[in-house]
Amino acid sequence: MDISCQSPVEKINEAIAQKIGQQRYKIWFKNSTRLILEGNYVKVGVPNLFIGGWIENHFTAQIHAAVSEILKKPMKVIFAIDPELFGSQRRRQLDSQAESVSKTTNPNVRRRRGLSSEKPQNLRFRLENYVVGPSNQLAYNAAQTIVHEPRSHYNPLFIHGGCGLGKTHLLQGICNAIEQTRPHANISYVSGEEFTNQFILALKMGKLDAFRNRFRQTDLLVIDDIHFLASKKATQEEFLHTFNAIDGARNQVVMASDAHPKMIGQLSESLVSRFISGMVVKIEAPEFATRCAILRQRAREMEKEVPDSVVEYIAENLRANVRELEGALLKVVAYSSLSRTGIDLAIAREALEDHITRADPIMHLSDIEASVATFFGLTPADIHSTKKTRTISLARSVAMYLARKHTPMSFPEIGKFMGNKNHATVILACRKVESYLNNQEKPVIWETPTGRREMHIDILLRQLEGAMAR
Repeated sequence: MDISCQSPVEKINEAIAQKIGQQRYKIWFKNSTRLILEGNYVKVGVPNLFIGGWIENHFTAQIHAAVSEILKKPMKVIFAIDPELFGSQRRRQLDSQAESVSKTTNPNVRRRRGLSSEKPQNLRFRLENYVVGPSNQLAYNAAQTIVHEPRSHYNPLFIHGGCGLGKTHLLQGICNAIEQTRPHANISYVSGEEFTNQFILALKMGKLDAFRNRFRQTDLLVIDDIHFLASKKATQEEFLHTFNAIDGARNQVVMASDAHPKMIGQLSESLVSRFISGMVVKIEAPEFATRCAILRQRAREMEKEVPDSVVEYIAENLRANVRELEGALLKVVAYSSLSRTGIDLAIAREALEDHITRADPIMHLSDIEASVATFFGLTPADIHSTKKTRTISLARSVAMYLARKHTPMSFPEIGKFMGNKNHATVILACRKVESYLNNQEKPVIWETPTGRREMHIDILLRQLEGAMAR
Protein backbone atom coordinates (compact mmCIF):
# COMPACT_ATOMS: atom_id res chain seq x y z
CA MET A 1 0.00 0.00 0.00
CA ASP A 2 1.22 3.50 -0.80
CA ILE A 3 2.19 4.86 2.61
CA SER A 4 1.09 8.36 1.57
CA CYS A 5 -2.50 7.08 1.30
CA GLN A 6 -2.52 5.55 4.77
CA SER A 7 -4.33 7.13 7.70
CA PRO A 8 -2.37 7.91 10.89
CA VAL A 9 -3.96 4.90 12.62
CA GLU A 10 -2.92 2.60 9.76
CA LYS A 11 0.62 3.97 9.94
CA ILE A 12 0.73 3.44 13.70
CA ASN A 13 -0.49 -0.14 13.33
CA GLU A 14 2.14 -0.79 10.67
CA ALA A 15 4.84 0.70 12.91
CA ILE A 16 3.73 -1.50 15.82
CA ALA A 17 3.88 -4.58 13.57
CA GLN A 18 7.42 -3.68 12.54
CA LYS A 19 8.50 -3.23 16.14
CA ILE A 20 7.03 -6.42 17.60
CA GLY A 21 7.11 -8.66 14.52
CA GLN A 22 4.33 -9.70 12.15
CA GLN A 23 3.58 -12.95 13.97
CA ARG A 24 3.02 -11.34 17.35
CA TYR A 25 1.11 -8.49 15.73
CA LYS A 26 -1.19 -11.00 14.03
CA ILE A 27 -1.83 -12.82 17.32
CA TRP A 28 -2.38 -9.84 19.62
CA PHE A 29 -3.35 -6.84 17.49
CA LYS A 30 -4.74 -7.66 14.03
CA ASN A 31 -8.26 -8.75 15.00
CA SER A 32 -8.12 -7.90 18.69
CA THR A 33 -7.56 -4.15 18.85
CA ARG A 34 -8.98 -0.90 17.50
CA LEU A 35 -6.86 2.25 17.70
CA ILE A 36 -8.66 5.58 18.02
CA LEU A 37 -6.99 9.02 18.17
CA GLU A 38 -8.83 11.29 20.60
CA GLY A 39 -7.34 14.65 21.51
CA ASN A 40 -4.04 14.16 23.29
CA TYR A 41 -4.29 10.41 23.73
CA VAL A 42 -4.57 7.17 21.80
CA LYS A 43 -7.28 4.75 22.88
CA VAL A 44 -6.54 1.07 22.34
CA GLY A 45 -9.87 -0.75 22.15
CA VAL A 46 -9.67 -4.41 23.25
CA PRO A 47 -12.25 -7.22 23.49
CA ASN A 48 -11.60 -8.17 27.12
CA LEU A 49 -9.48 -7.47 30.19
CA PHE A 50 -7.13 -10.39 29.57
CA ILE A 51 -6.04 -9.23 26.11
CA GLY A 52 -5.95 -5.61 27.24
CA GLY A 53 -3.80 -6.47 30.26
CA TRP A 54 -1.44 -8.62 28.20
CA ILE A 55 -0.94 -5.94 25.54
CA GLU A 56 -0.50 -3.23 28.17
CA ASN A 57 2.08 -5.29 30.09
CA HIS A 58 4.06 -6.48 27.08
CA PHE A 59 3.73 -3.94 24.27
CA THR A 60 3.19 -0.52 25.89
CA ALA A 61 6.72 0.62 25.06
CA GLN A 62 6.34 -0.35 21.39
CA ILE A 63 2.94 1.35 21.15
CA HIS A 64 4.33 4.58 22.62
CA ALA A 65 7.32 4.42 20.29
CA ALA A 66 5.11 3.84 17.22
CA VAL A 67 2.78 6.71 18.16
CA SER A 68 5.69 9.12 18.70
CA GLU A 69 7.31 8.00 15.47
CA ILE A 70 4.21 8.58 13.35
CA LEU A 71 2.64 11.59 15.09
CA LYS A 72 5.98 13.24 15.96
CA LYS A 73 4.88 13.84 19.54
CA PRO A 74 4.27 11.73 22.64
CA MET A 75 0.66 10.81 23.34
CA LYS A 76 -0.97 9.21 26.35
CA VAL A 77 -2.08 5.62 25.66
CA ILE A 78 -5.17 4.24 27.38
CA PHE A 79 -6.86 0.84 27.14
CA ALA A 80 -10.62 0.29 27.09
CA ILE A 81 -13.09 -2.50 26.31
CA ASP A 82 -14.46 -2.04 22.78
CA PRO A 83 -18.12 -3.23 22.59
CA GLU A 84 -17.85 -4.36 18.96
CA LEU A 85 -14.65 -6.31 19.57
CA PHE A 86 -16.15 -7.84 22.71
CA GLY A 87 -19.25 -8.95 20.79
CA SER A 88 -17.37 -10.39 17.83
CA GLN A 89 -14.94 -12.28 20.05
CA ARG A 90 -17.81 -13.66 22.12
CA ARG A 91 -19.58 -14.91 18.99
CA ARG A 92 -16.38 -16.60 17.78
CA GLN A 93 -15.89 -18.19 21.19
CA LEU A 94 -19.43 -19.62 21.26
CA ASP A 95 -19.13 -20.86 17.67
CA SER A 96 -15.86 -22.55 18.55
CA GLN A 97 -17.35 -24.15 21.64
CA ALA A 98 -20.37 -25.35 19.70
CA GLU A 99 -18.11 -26.89 17.06
CA SER A 100 -15.97 -28.50 19.74
CA VAL A 101 -18.96 -30.01 21.54
CA SER A 102 -20.42 -31.17 18.22
CA LYS A 103 -17.20 -32.91 17.21
CA THR A 104 -16.92 -34.82 20.46
CA THR A 105 -20.30 -36.49 19.83
CA ASN A 106 -19.01 -38.24 16.70
CA PRO A 107 -17.97 -41.74 17.81
CA ASN A 108 -15.78 -42.11 14.72
CA VAL A 109 -13.55 -39.20 15.70
CA ARG A 110 -10.64 -40.37 17.84
CA ARG A 111 -9.98 -38.33 20.93
CA ARG A 112 -6.89 -36.22 20.30
CA ARG A 113 -3.96 -36.86 22.57
CA GLY A 114 -1.98 -34.13 24.24
CA LEU A 115 -3.41 -30.79 25.28
CA SER A 116 -7.07 -30.20 24.52
CA SER A 117 -8.39 -27.09 22.77
CA GLU A 118 -8.04 -25.32 26.11
CA LYS A 119 -4.23 -25.33 25.80
CA PRO A 120 -2.69 -22.31 27.56
CA GLN A 121 -2.07 -19.64 24.95
CA ASN A 122 0.73 -18.01 26.91
CA LEU A 123 3.66 -20.37 26.30
CA ARG A 124 5.92 -18.00 28.25
CA PHE A 125 4.34 -19.39 31.41
CA ARG A 126 6.63 -22.30 32.16
CA LEU A 127 7.94 -23.63 35.44
CA GLU A 128 11.49 -22.89 34.31
CA ASN A 129 10.89 -19.13 34.32
CA TYR A 130 8.82 -19.03 37.52
CA VAL A 131 10.72 -16.96 40.08
CA VAL A 132 10.69 -18.86 43.37
CA GLY A 133 10.93 -17.31 46.84
CA PRO A 134 9.62 -17.92 50.37
CA SER A 135 6.20 -16.53 49.39
CA ASN A 136 5.58 -19.21 46.74
CA GLN A 137 8.10 -21.98 47.45
CA LEU A 138 5.53 -24.46 48.76
CA ALA A 139 3.20 -23.93 45.79
CA TYR A 140 6.10 -24.33 43.36
CA ASN A 141 7.27 -27.54 45.05
CA ALA A 142 3.75 -28.93 44.89
CA ALA A 143 3.57 -28.10 41.17
CA GLN A 144 6.86 -29.92 40.57
CA THR A 145 5.53 -32.94 42.45
CA ILE A 146 2.46 -33.06 40.19
CA VAL A 147 4.73 -33.04 37.14
CA HIS A 148 7.16 -35.71 38.30
CA GLU A 149 4.83 -37.97 40.30
CA PRO A 150 1.75 -38.85 38.21
CA ARG A 151 0.10 -40.63 41.14
CA SER A 152 0.93 -38.01 43.76
CA HIS A 153 -1.00 -37.66 46.99
CA TYR A 154 -1.67 -34.02 46.17
CA ASN A 155 -5.07 -34.58 44.62
CA PRO A 156 -6.52 -32.13 44.24
CA LEU A 157 -3.84 -29.46 44.33
CA PHE A 158 -5.62 -26.22 45.25
CA ILE A 159 -3.57 -23.01 44.91
CA HIS A 160 -4.99 -19.77 46.27
CA GLY A 161 -3.77 -16.22 46.70
CA GLY A 162 -4.47 -12.64 45.67
CA CYS A 163 -4.67 -11.26 42.15
CA GLY A 164 -1.46 -11.17 40.13
CA LEU A 165 0.66 -13.40 42.39
CA GLY A 166 1.47 -16.12 39.85
CA LYS A 167 -1.28 -18.73 40.21
CA THR A 168 -2.00 -18.88 36.48
CA HIS A 169 1.73 -19.07 35.77
CA LEU A 170 1.97 -22.22 37.91
CA LEU A 171 -1.11 -23.82 36.33
CA GLN A 172 0.11 -23.26 32.80
CA GLY A 173 3.62 -24.29 33.83
CA ILE A 174 2.26 -27.63 35.05
CA CYS A 175 0.44 -28.17 31.75
CA ASN A 176 3.48 -27.34 29.64
CA ALA A 177 5.81 -29.48 31.76
CA ILE A 178 3.51 -32.51 31.62
CA GLU A 179 3.09 -32.07 27.87
CA GLN A 180 6.87 -32.37 27.59
CA THR A 181 7.38 -35.25 30.03
CA ARG A 182 4.22 -37.17 29.12
CA PRO A 183 3.36 -36.20 25.53
CA HIS A 184 0.52 -38.73 25.33
CA ALA A 185 -1.32 -37.44 28.38
CA ASN A 186 -4.78 -35.93 27.93
CA ILE A 187 -4.74 -32.47 29.50
CA SER A 188 -7.71 -30.13 29.82
CA TYR A 189 -7.07 -26.53 30.87
CA VAL A 190 -10.05 -24.20 31.30
CA SER A 191 -11.18 -21.38 33.53
CA GLY A 192 -14.15 -21.74 35.83
CA GLU A 193 -16.09 -19.48 33.49
CA GLU A 194 -15.23 -21.58 30.42
CA PHE A 195 -16.24 -24.79 32.20
CA THR A 196 -19.57 -23.19 33.14
CA ASN A 197 -20.21 -21.86 29.62
CA GLN A 198 -19.41 -25.19 27.99
CA PHE A 199 -21.63 -27.03 30.47
CA ILE A 200 -24.57 -24.69 29.73
CA LEU A 201 -23.96 -25.02 26.00
CA ALA A 202 -23.92 -28.83 26.24
CA LEU A 203 -27.19 -28.70 28.18
CA LYS A 204 -28.85 -26.54 25.53
CA MET A 205 -27.59 -28.72 22.69
CA GLY A 206 -28.49 -31.99 24.41
CA LYS A 207 -24.86 -33.14 24.36
CA LEU A 208 -24.08 -33.69 28.01
CA ASP A 209 -22.59 -37.13 27.32
CA ALA A 210 -20.01 -35.60 25.00
CA PHE A 211 -19.24 -32.88 27.54
CA ARG A 212 -18.79 -35.44 30.30
CA ASN A 213 -16.61 -37.71 28.20
CA ARG A 214 -14.43 -34.76 27.32
CA PHE A 215 -13.71 -33.70 30.89
CA ARG A 216 -14.00 -36.92 32.86
CA GLN A 217 -11.71 -38.99 30.63
CA THR A 218 -8.73 -36.73 31.12
CA ASP A 219 -5.41 -37.42 32.81
CA LEU A 220 -5.08 -33.88 34.10
CA LEU A 221 -7.84 -31.34 34.59
CA VAL A 222 -6.66 -27.81 35.39
CA ILE A 223 -9.25 -25.19 36.36
CA ASP A 224 -8.25 -21.56 36.83
CA ASP A 225 -10.52 -19.18 38.79
CA ILE A 226 -12.55 -22.06 40.24
CA HIS A 227 -14.35 -19.54 42.47
CA PHE A 228 -16.38 -18.61 39.39
CA LEU A 229 -18.52 -21.64 40.21
CA ALA A 230 -19.81 -19.91 43.36
CA SER A 231 -23.63 -19.65 43.45
CA LYS A 232 -23.97 -21.82 40.31
CA LYS A 233 -25.58 -24.89 41.83
CA ALA A 234 -26.05 -26.96 38.67
CA THR A 235 -22.47 -26.33 37.53
CA GLN A 236 -21.17 -27.18 41.00
CA GLU A 237 -23.04 -30.47 40.97
CA GLU A 238 -21.67 -31.30 37.52
CA PHE A 239 -18.14 -30.40 38.56
CA LEU A 240 -18.42 -32.54 41.70
CA HIS A 241 -19.26 -35.59 39.56
CA THR A 242 -16.46 -34.67 37.14
CA PHE A 243 -14.01 -34.39 40.02
CA ASN A 244 -15.11 -37.72 41.50
CA ALA A 245 -14.73 -39.47 38.13
CA ILE A 246 -11.19 -38.14 37.60
CA ASP A 247 -10.16 -38.85 41.19
CA GLY A 248 -11.68 -42.33 41.01
CA ALA A 249 -9.53 -43.05 37.96
CA ARG A 250 -6.50 -41.89 39.99
CA ASN A 251 -5.93 -38.95 37.67
CA GLN A 252 -5.07 -35.41 38.70
CA VAL A 253 -7.06 -32.23 39.33
CA VAL A 254 -5.36 -28.85 39.86
CA MET A 255 -7.27 -25.66 40.67
CA ALA A 256 -6.57 -22.03 41.47
CA SER A 257 -8.68 -19.43 43.22
CA ASP A 258 -8.35 -16.02 44.80
CA ALA A 259 -9.58 -17.44 48.10
CA HIS A 260 -9.27 -20.54 50.29
CA PRO A 261 -12.06 -23.08 49.56
CA LYS A 262 -13.72 -22.31 52.90
CA MET A 263 -13.84 -18.62 52.03
CA ILE A 264 -15.52 -18.95 48.65
CA GLY A 265 -19.09 -17.82 49.26
CA GLN A 266 -21.97 -20.00 48.05
CA LEU A 267 -19.81 -23.03 47.33
CA SER A 268 -21.42 -26.35 48.28
CA GLU A 269 -20.12 -28.16 51.35
CA SER A 270 -19.45 -31.22 49.19
CA LEU A 271 -17.12 -29.28 46.91
CA VAL A 272 -15.38 -27.54 49.81
CA SER A 273 -14.82 -30.94 51.43
CA ARG A 274 -13.34 -32.37 48.23
CA PHE A 275 -11.15 -29.32 47.63
CA ILE A 276 -9.55 -29.43 51.09
CA SER A 277 -9.07 -33.22 50.98
CA GLY A 278 -5.85 -32.80 49.00
CA MET A 279 -3.14 -30.16 49.12
CA VAL A 280 -4.26 -26.57 49.73
CA VAL A 281 -1.43 -24.06 49.43
CA LYS A 282 -1.37 -20.28 49.52
CA ILE A 283 0.80 -17.92 47.48
CA GLU A 284 1.66 -14.79 49.43
CA ALA A 285 2.74 -11.42 48.09
CA PRO A 286 6.44 -11.65 47.16
CA GLU A 287 8.98 -10.34 49.66
CA PHE A 288 11.66 -7.82 48.68
CA ALA A 289 14.31 -10.25 47.37
CA THR A 290 11.75 -12.11 45.25
CA ARG A 291 10.36 -8.85 43.90
CA CYS A 292 13.86 -7.86 42.82
CA ALA A 293 14.42 -11.25 41.17
CA ILE A 294 11.11 -10.96 39.28
CA LEU A 295 12.04 -7.50 37.98
CA ARG A 296 15.50 -8.63 36.90
CA GLN A 297 14.08 -11.59 35.01
CA ARG A 298 11.48 -9.42 33.31
CA ALA A 299 14.23 -6.98 32.30
CA ARG A 300 16.25 -9.84 30.79
CA GLU A 301 13.20 -10.98 28.83
CA MET A 302 12.84 -7.44 27.44
CA GLU A 303 16.59 -7.36 26.77
CA LYS A 304 16.96 -4.18 28.81
CA GLU A 305 19.77 -3.15 31.13
CA VAL A 306 18.10 -2.01 34.34
CA PRO A 307 20.38 -0.80 37.17
CA ASP A 308 20.04 -2.38 40.61
CA SER A 309 19.05 1.00 42.05
CA VAL A 310 15.98 1.09 39.77
CA VAL A 311 15.07 -2.53 40.49
CA GLU A 312 15.32 -1.92 44.23
CA TYR A 313 13.37 1.35 44.02
CA ILE A 314 10.44 -0.37 42.29
CA ALA A 315 10.61 -3.43 44.58
CA GLU A 316 10.66 -1.31 47.72
CA ASN A 317 7.70 0.86 46.76
CA LEU A 318 5.39 -1.64 45.02
CA ARG A 319 4.58 -4.69 47.07
CA ALA A 320 1.10 -5.82 46.13
CA ASN A 321 1.65 -8.33 43.32
CA VAL A 322 3.77 -9.42 40.37
CA ARG A 323 1.51 -7.80 37.78
CA GLU A 324 1.99 -4.40 39.40
CA LEU A 325 5.77 -4.85 39.45
CA GLU A 326 5.90 -5.77 35.77
CA GLY A 327 3.62 -2.88 34.85
CA ALA A 328 5.84 -0.41 36.70
CA LEU A 329 8.99 -1.74 35.01
CA LEU A 330 7.34 -1.48 31.59
CA LYS A 331 6.35 2.09 32.35
CA VAL A 332 9.94 2.99 33.25
CA VAL A 333 11.24 1.34 30.08
CA ALA A 334 8.65 3.13 27.93
CA TYR A 335 9.36 6.47 29.62
CA SER A 336 13.08 6.02 29.02
CA SER A 337 12.47 5.19 25.37
CA LEU A 338 10.23 8.20 24.81
CA SER A 339 12.64 10.50 26.64
CA ARG A 340 15.53 9.06 24.63
CA THR A 341 17.57 8.66 27.80
CA GLY A 342 19.06 5.71 29.62
CA ILE A 343 17.29 3.95 32.47
CA ASP A 344 18.39 5.33 35.84
CA LEU A 345 16.90 6.11 39.23
CA ALA A 346 15.93 9.67 38.27
CA ILE A 347 14.00 8.41 35.24
CA ALA A 348 12.31 5.74 37.39
CA ARG A 349 11.21 8.28 39.98
CA GLU A 350 9.83 10.58 37.29
CA ALA A 351 8.07 7.79 35.39
CA LEU A 352 6.43 6.38 38.51
CA GLU A 353 5.64 9.67 40.20
CA ASP A 354 1.89 9.18 39.85
CA HIS A 355 2.13 5.43 40.45
CA ILE A 356 3.99 5.64 43.75
CA THR A 357 1.96 8.16 45.71
CA ARG A 358 2.68 7.14 49.28
CA ALA A 359 5.80 6.46 51.29
CA ASP A 360 4.11 3.91 53.55
CA PRO A 361 3.90 0.28 52.36
CA ILE A 362 0.89 -0.74 50.29
CA MET A 363 -1.43 -2.93 52.31
CA HIS A 364 -2.60 -6.31 51.11
CA LEU A 365 -6.24 -7.19 50.56
CA SER A 366 -5.96 -10.22 52.83
CA ASP A 367 -4.56 -8.06 55.67
CA ILE A 368 -7.35 -5.52 55.31
CA GLU A 369 -10.01 -8.22 55.21
CA ALA A 370 -8.59 -10.02 58.26
CA SER A 371 -8.35 -6.78 60.28
CA VAL A 372 -11.92 -5.76 59.45
CA ALA A 373 -13.27 -9.24 60.22
CA THR A 374 -11.50 -9.29 63.60
CA PHE A 375 -12.72 -5.78 64.45
CA PHE A 376 -16.36 -6.72 63.83
CA GLY A 377 -16.10 -10.16 65.44
CA LEU A 378 -16.52 -11.96 62.12
CA THR A 379 -14.48 -14.24 59.87
CA PRO A 380 -13.24 -13.48 56.33
CA ALA A 381 -15.73 -16.12 55.19
CA ASP A 382 -18.56 -13.88 56.47
CA ILE A 383 -17.29 -10.98 54.35
CA HIS A 384 -17.06 -13.30 51.33
CA SER A 385 -20.59 -14.61 51.87
CA THR A 386 -23.86 -13.21 50.54
CA LYS A 387 -25.28 -12.66 54.03
CA LYS A 388 -26.79 -9.21 54.50
CA THR A 389 -27.08 -8.75 58.25
CA ARG A 390 -26.36 -5.25 59.50
CA THR A 391 -22.94 -6.21 60.89
CA ILE A 392 -21.77 -8.21 57.88
CA SER A 393 -22.98 -5.59 55.39
CA LEU A 394 -21.20 -2.81 57.30
CA ALA A 395 -17.99 -4.84 57.64
CA ARG A 396 -18.03 -5.74 53.95
CA SER A 397 -18.51 -2.09 52.95
CA VAL A 398 -15.71 -0.93 55.24
CA ALA A 399 -13.36 -3.63 53.92
CA MET A 400 -14.06 -2.67 50.31
CA TYR A 401 -13.61 1.04 51.08
CA LEU A 402 -10.26 0.46 52.82
CA ALA A 403 -9.14 -1.86 50.01
CA ARG A 404 -9.86 0.84 47.47
CA LYS A 405 -8.10 3.47 49.59
CA HIS A 406 -4.97 1.52 50.53
CA THR A 407 -4.29 -0.76 47.56
CA PRO A 408 -3.91 -0.20 43.81
CA MET A 409 -6.60 -2.81 43.12
CA SER A 410 -9.48 -1.92 40.79
CA PHE A 411 -13.16 -2.25 41.71
CA PRO A 412 -13.48 -5.58 39.81
CA GLU A 413 -10.33 -6.99 41.46
CA ILE A 414 -11.54 -6.06 44.95
CA GLY A 415 -14.97 -7.57 44.26
CA LYS A 416 -13.41 -10.73 42.87
CA PHE A 417 -11.26 -11.15 45.97
CA MET A 418 -14.11 -10.54 48.41
CA GLY A 419 -16.42 -13.36 47.43
CA ASN A 420 -16.65 -12.87 43.66
CA LYS A 421 -18.73 -9.70 43.98
CA ASN A 422 -19.16 -7.53 40.89
CA HIS A 423 -17.59 -4.11 40.51
CA ALA A 424 -20.93 -2.32 41.02
CA THR A 425 -21.20 -3.83 44.51
CA VAL A 426 -17.78 -2.44 45.42
CA ILE A 427 -18.63 1.00 44.05
CA LEU A 428 -21.86 1.10 46.08
CA ALA A 429 -20.01 -0.05 49.21
CA CYS A 430 -17.43 2.72 48.84
CA ARG A 431 -20.16 5.31 48.29
CA LYS A 432 -21.96 4.04 51.39
CA VAL A 433 -18.89 4.61 53.58
CA GLU A 434 -18.28 8.01 51.95
CA SER A 435 -21.87 8.99 52.76
CA TYR A 436 -21.25 8.08 56.41
CA LEU A 437 -18.12 10.26 56.37
CA ASN A 438 -20.04 13.17 54.87
CA ASN A 439 -22.83 12.93 57.43
CA GLN A 440 -21.48 12.13 60.87
CA GLU A 441 -24.38 13.37 62.96
CA LYS A 442 -25.18 9.77 63.82
CA PRO A 443 -22.75 6.92 64.53
CA VAL A 444 -22.81 3.64 62.67
CA ILE A 445 -24.33 0.75 64.60
CA TRP A 446 -23.64 -2.98 64.54
CA GLU A 447 -24.29 -6.05 66.65
CA THR A 448 -21.69 -8.22 68.40
CA PRO A 449 -22.03 -11.39 70.52
CA THR A 450 -21.69 -9.13 73.59
CA GLY A 451 -24.29 -6.62 72.49
CA ARG A 452 -24.80 -3.55 70.30
CA ARG A 453 -21.89 -1.26 69.44
CA GLU A 454 -21.83 2.19 67.90
CA MET A 455 -19.05 4.48 66.72
CA HIS A 456 -18.58 7.43 64.41
CA ILE A 457 -17.24 6.21 61.07
CA ASP A 458 -14.11 8.38 61.08
CA ILE A 459 -13.03 6.97 64.45
CA LEU A 460 -13.82 3.44 63.29
CA LEU A 461 -11.70 3.84 60.17
CA ARG A 462 -8.80 5.38 62.12
CA GLN A 463 -8.81 2.46 64.55
CA LEU A 464 -8.79 -0.05 61.73
CA GLU A 465 -6.04 1.76 59.82
CA GLY A 466 -3.97 1.86 63.00
CA ALA A 467 -4.44 -1.87 63.51
CA MET A 468 -3.49 -2.61 59.90
CA ALA A 469 -0.35 -0.51 60.14
CA ARG A 470 0.96 -2.50 63.10
